[in-house]
Amino acid sequence: MAKRTKPQIGRGNVFAALGLPNPGQELLKAQLTLQIYKIIKDRKLTQAQAGEVLGIKQPHVSALMRNRAGTFSVGRLMAFLTALGQDVRITVKPAKKRQGEMEVVMG
Repeated sequence: MAKRTKPQIGRGNVFAALGLPNPGQELLKAQLTLQIYKIIKDRKLTQAQAGEVLGIKQPHVSALMRNRAGTFSVGRLMAFLTALGQDVRITVKPAKKRQGEMEVVMG
């Protein structure tokens, strides 16, 4: 019989925990994609309608809606948010640690 493990709530970056390359960028892309998903759902847009707004084909919208942003750059995801009527602000400041962090703050 297989040993069961108890699920744990993680803190930090799941992409780093999985040992994936560029975990900070992957987390940032996931956070941006989540916001795109929420806006599309809140507006009750079809994938075809969302594709028109974003300037991409429906299959690419489908990938975004399933949190598959791997083919899109952070810059492109930010452009999608502005196309959806969102302001995107990038703040650069000295890091408290040796290496800085990236984050999405919704407001």
